[in-house]
Amino acid sequence: MITQINAVNAYAAARPAIAPGAPSDAVQKLGQAAEAFAGQMDRVDQVATGAMTGQVETHRLVQTIAEAELALETVVAIRDKVVEAYQEILRMPV
Repeated sequence: MITQINAVNAYAAARPAIAPGAPSDAVQKLGQAAEAFAGQMDRVDQVATGAMTGQVETHRLVQTIAEAELALETVVAIRDKVVEAYQEILRMPV
């Protein structure tokens, strides 16, 4: 039998899961990863501009582009996994 005290305790335990507030740890990590990716792309722009003006060595430009390529491949792989998971959810019977 469900008593009023049990219902109140269950509601209090479930409330943080539905209440708006501080973002979860996973959301914060995803945001940090997005900021890091944007920072990497900004560095590529700065180094490329420096290489065109002769202020940056070609070796540094090639290294920065390779790092950006790796970051982009990682972001695309994550995006593909998210889309795949979303499609799996859509295929679930209701």
